[in-house]
Amino acid sequence: MYQKHTHVISHSHWDREWYMPLERHRVRLVELLDTLIELFDNDADFRSFHLDGQTIVLEDYLQIRPEKRERLIQLVQEGKLIIGPWYILQDEFLTSSEANIRNLLIGHRDASQYGAVSKLGYFPDSFGNMGQAPQILRQAGIDTAVFGRGVKPVGFNNEAKGEYESAFSEMYWQSPDGSTVLGILFANWYHNGMEVPSDPTEAAAYWQRTLQNAEKFASTPHLLLMNGCDHQPVQTDLSKALQTARNLYPEVEFIHSNFSEYIRHVKDTLPKQLATIRGELRSQRTDGWWTLVNTASARVYIKQANQRVQTHLEKAAEPLAALAALTGHRYPSHLLTYAWKTLMQNHPHDSICGCSVDEVHREMMVRFDKSIQVSEQIVEDSLQAICSNIDTAAIFSEDDVPFTVFNTSGRQRTGVVSVDLKVKTIPFGKYGREETIELLKSMPIEHFTLKNGSGTLIDAQIEDLGITFGYELPKDRFRQPYMARSVRVRFLAQQVPALGYRTYALCPSASNNSLAMIAEATTAAVTSDDLPRLENEYLVVTIAENGSYDVTDKRTGRTFSGLGVYENSGDIGNEYVFRAPDGDVPLTTSGLTAQIRTVERNGFRHMIEIVHEWHVPSGGDERLEQEIREYVPFLERQAQRSRQTVPLNIITCLTLEHGVPQVNVKTSLVNHVKDHRLRVLFPTDIVSDVHYVDSIFEVAQRQTVPAEEWKNPSYCQHQQAFVNVRNETNGLTVSNLGLNEYEVLRDSRGTIALTLLRAVQELGDWGVFPTPEAQCLGEHEFSYFLIPHGAEEGAIDSYAAAYQAQIPWLTVQTSVQSGDLPAEHRFLGWEGAGLALSTVKLSDSVGAGAGDHLIMRWFNMTDKPTDLQLQPISGTAGSPFKSNVLEEAGENLSFHDNIPVRGAEIVTIGVKRDFKKGK
Repeated sequence: MYQKHTHVISHSHWDREWYMPLERHRVRLVELLDTLIELFDNDADFRSFHLDGQTIVLEDYLQIRPEKRERLIQLVQEGKLIIGPWYILQDEFLTSSEANIRNLLIGHRDASQYGAVSKLGYFPDSFGNMGQAPQILRQAGIDTAVFGRGVKPVGFNNEAKGEYESAFSEMYWQSPDGSTVLGILFANWYHNGMEVPSDPTEAAAYWQRTLQNAEKFASTPHLLLMNGCDHQPVQTDLSKALQTARNLYPEVEFIHSNFSEYIRHVKDTLPKQLATIRGELRSQRTDGWWTLVNTASARVYIKQANQRVQTHLEKAAEPLAALAALTGHRYPSHLLTYAWKTLMQNHPHDSICGCSVDEVHREMMVRFDKSIQVSEQIVEDSLQAICSNIDTAAIFSEDDVPFTVFNTSGRQRTGVVSVDLKVKTIPFGKYGREETIELLKSMPIEHFTLKNGSGTLIDAQIEDLGITFGYELPKDRFRQPYMARSVRVRFLAQQVPALGYRTYALCPSASNNSLAMIAEATTAAVTSDDLPRLENEYLVVTIAENGSYDVTDKRTGRTFSGLGVYENSGDIGNEYVFRAPDGDVPLTTSGLTAQIRTVERNGFRHMIEIVHEWHVPSGGDERLEQEIREYVPFLERQAQRSRQTVPLNIITCLTLEHGVPQVNVKTSLVNHVKDHRLRVLFPTDIVSDVHYVDSIFEVAQRQTVPAEEWKNPSYCQHQQAFVNVRNETNGLTVSNLGLNEYEVLRDSRGTIALTLLRAVQELGDWGVFPTPEAQCLGEHEFSYFLIPHGAEEGAIDSYAAAYQAQIPWLTVQTSVQSGDLPAEHRFLGWEGAGLALSTVKLSDSVGAGAGDHLIMRWFNMTDKPTDLQLQPISGTAGSPFKSNVLEEAGENLSFHDNIPVRGAEIVTIGVKRDFKKGK
C-alpha cells in the first residue's frame, strides 16, 4: 500500500510572445511539438502532455506544420495531448467580461474539432483571478480550477495560522452568486516537478526536497508535480527518471498523470473541512509587491486600443449584425470569429499587460488595427441592411438628407452625436471634372435645418466639409467613385431607444433664420466677466485658477471640490511594478496658474479648455540606468529623479452636455518625460472602508485599506469601466476609456487617483530586457467621465451611465425610401432592476447551432435578487430558453414572465431565430 501518490504532469507554459517576439518563440514551439510527437511514437510509458490550456498553440504550430494536423487529432482523441478549454491564456482583469467568454467559447469550439476538450479551469499564470470565474466555469460544465496566483496558503505541516485564505493548496472557490468549484493552487509554482533526474544519486536529493515541499501544502496523499515551466522543452527521459524514483521510494507511487486522473483522486480523499475563498483572488493578503497589478498602467496605449476594439466588437458589430439578421441579413459569424481571434491574440497576460519587449507591442498594434477593420466593415454592412428597411418616405421629402442614429447600449441614451453627410453626390463620368467641382461648390448649404422624425427642428452645429471624394462597392458590379459636397452635423440626440435607433434628416430651408445653423463654435478666453463655469440641468462645474474644478450635483446639493489636480511621481520600477524612488515627494499642479478658455458654447453643450504649463524632472538619474544594467532588483535600487526638468504641458477639456448628468473630460499631452507616473486626482471627501469597482461581470466591493501583511506603499488596483466611492446619501463614479489602474488613497479625503500614464525603461522579471518604447514618449489623449449620484439607486444608474460611455454612437446616412421599419424603433425590450446588458449576438456552434438563436446576456450588478422581464422580439420564433456561457439550450421560459436572477448572477437567454425572415 502506497503512503503517497505523486502525480507528475508534463506540460510547458507557453507564453506566445514575451521576452522574445512571437516568431522567435514560435520556432521553439515547433521544436517542442515535433519532439513531443516523436516521443509519443517511441515511448509507450510517456502517457500525456498538457498543452497549457490554450488551443492557439495548435494554430501556431499548424501554420508551420499543416501536415501534422491528423496526427494531432489522433493524439487528442487518444487522450495523450490535452487541449483547451481556452483559446488563449488571457489576463482576466485587463480583458472585458465578454472577451473572457469569447475566449472560453472559441477555445471549446476549436478543441472540439480535435475531438476532446479539457474541462479544467486552467489559470496557471494570470496576474490575479476574477471573482466570477467559478460561476463562469460552472456554467461551462467545469467544476475545478487550478491557478498560480492570488491566494497565499499557510502550509508548514498544514497548520492553519493567522488569517491566510487557506491552510492547503486545495480549497473551495466561490463566486459572489454562490457558485463554487474546487480550487487547486500551484503552491510550489507550476515548475515544481521540472527536470526530474534519472541518475540515482541526483534523484535521491531531488525527490527528498521536492516531496517535502509538496507535502507542506497538500491536504491529501496525492501530490501534484508539474513537469515543465515557461517554454520548457519536453523532458524526453521522464519515463526513465520516474522509474529511478520508483526504485528509490517504493512506498511512493509515481504516476505520469494528467489533471483528470489527479483531480479524481484528490476529490476522493479531500478532508471534510476545507477553506472556502470568495470572489476575486488578487493576493490581498501578501506584502503587495508581487501582485503585478501595475501592469494595468504599463503601456497605457495598448489598453486604450484594446478597449476601443473589444467594445466595438461586442457592443457594436455583434449586436448590429444580430439585429440585421433578424431583418433577413446573413449573420457573419465567420468574420466575427476572425475578428475576435485576431483581437484575442493580444490578450495573453504578457501581451495585454504591456510587459514584453518592444517588438511584441508593435505587432499588437497591427492586430488591433486588423481586428477593428473587420469589425467596422461588419458594422457598416449591418447598418446598411437595417436602414434599407426603414420607412423614411412617410416623414421626409425627396430633397431631404435622412440619417439614422443607433444606440446599441442596454438603456435609453441622450448625448451629442456627430455625423458626416453627403448633401449632394455626382458620380464619376456624369460630367467633366471641372464641371463636377463647380456644380458642387455652387450648391448652397447655409439654409439647411435639422429635423427629427416628428418634424421638430433640432438645434445643431453644421460645418461645411467642402468637396470630398467617396466610393461605393456594390455587390453586383464594379466600384462606383463619386465626388460629393459634405457637411458635418453635431447635435443633441435625445432619448434614443436602447438597442434601437431614431431617424433624423437635414432639410433644405428657404430661410437662414433657422435654429439649426451655427456657423462656428465660440472660442474665447475666460475673463472676470465670463466666469469659468459650466452648467446644465443636473450639474454645475466651477473652475479654479489652478485648473482644478468643483462639481455640484443639483439633485443632492453635494459639491465635490478640488477635482482634476494632476500628480507626477518618479518610477524606478519596471513594466510589472511601480516603485517610487526613496523619499520621492509627488509633484502636483495645485500650485500652478492655469490658462482657461471657452472652446464651444451652444444650445446643447459647453466646453472649456484648461492648460497647465508644467516642468517636471526629465527622468531617472544616471544611477538608474546603471542599476538596470547591473540587474539590481527594483526594491534595492537607490536611483532618484534627475535634477534636469522638461515641459509636461497638459491640456484638459471639460464638456457638459444638455440633459446628461456627467462631466466629460479629455486630457491631452505630449510626453517628453521618462521614468515617471502621471495620475489625476478626484477627492470625494467620503470616508469609507470600502469602494466599488467594475470588474468581470460584477461590481466588486473592495477594501480601501489593505490587510496588515501589505507592505507596498502603493495600493493600486484593476478596473474595467469605473470606480465608485459612496456613502448612504451620495457618491462619485469615475468612468474611463482604457485606463485600467486606479487607487483610492488613504488620505482622509477618499481620493480616487486615476493613472493616466506610466513610463519605464525595462521589462523586469528574470533578466535585463531594455524596453525604451515603454517610456511612452509622444502624443497621448485620455478620456474619462465624472458621474455624481445620490443614494444607492443613483449609484446603480451611474454604473449604467459608465457602461454606456464606453460605447460609441453609430450613425448611417440613408435615403428617402419605403420600408417595413418605423423611423424610431427598439428591437429588444427588457426590464430588470440592477441588471446590466452584456451582449446581444447570434449563437456560436458550440452550443446551439451557429446562427440559429439570438443570444442575450445580463449580469446582476448588485448582491440582491431581482427579476428580468423580456418582451417578444420581432424576427424570432417560439419561446425563450435559459442558456449558459456556452450558449447551450436549457430550461424553457416565457416572454413577459418574471425570470428570477440571483444576486451577482450571470444570466444568458436564447430565442430561436425566425428563418422565414432570412438565412
